[in-house]
Amino acid sequence: MKYTSSLKTNNDFRRVYKRGTSAVRPCLVLYARKNKGQENRLGLTVTTKVGKAHTRNRVRRRLREIYRLHETEFRPGYDWVIVARTRAVQASYQRLEKELLSASQELGASLR
Repeated sequence: MKYTSSLKTNNDFRRVYKRGTSAVRPCLVLYARKNKGQENRLGLTVTTKVGKAHTRNRVRRRLREIYRLHETEFRPGYDWVIVARTRAVQASYQRLEKELLSASQELGASLR
């Protein structure tokens, strides 16, 4: 990802959960919080409820790719956390893409 780094620490994730805003969709929940930097930071969470390791990794790869393809449409200076829900396993790529973009628009952090 060209303009984005990763959220790594548990403290960063907790800060976004606690102080950020959220948008809920059937397949995912998107949390956003303004950071003090000029670049975006992305964190992905896929729990064991979603499935075994290969299933979770597949969902994670899809969400990361959707974000990567649309990262120029997101306002800079935000911390993003995407939490995959169990419906994300059966969802098509197009549905995940539509839900992520609509959630970002709801939070007002999309340039669309």
